[in-house]
Amino acid sequence: QVQVVESGGGLVQAGGSLRLTCTASGLPSPFYRYNMGWFRQAPGKEREGISCIEWNDLSTVYSDSVKGRFTISRDNAKNTLYLQMNSLKSEDTGMYYCAAGGPCTIQALASRRNTVFDYWGQGTQVTVSS
Repeated sequence: QVQVVESGGGLVQAGGSLRLTCTASGLPSPFYRYNMGWFRQAPGKEREGISCIEWNDLSTVYSDSVKGRFTISRDNAKNTLYLQMNSLKSEDTGMYYCAAGGPCTIQALASRRNTVFDYWGQGTQVTVSS
């Protein structure tokens, strides 16, 4: 049984930082073989792909909305994905989702298809107060 679990969300003031963590277990293949991504959805808005990291060369992709402020990383020994979020803004508020097993491209991040990545977590809430 595949489990993707996010943690680390919370309430933070604008300009502050948070680090999100995602752990994955039960994947059909070893964690290190999966491209991993972070997505978010604000109330009343469509889901937005914000970052992904390749499994093989650890290359990364970021949406323009978070580039320069957020950093994605992974620890394959711990089956864990991270998202370091700095200089947070009120518009960063939303539910943040971790996903495994999709293409790490700007096109994939922009996709609205739920199947763009194979496995999804339940999300962790991030609220940025201004």
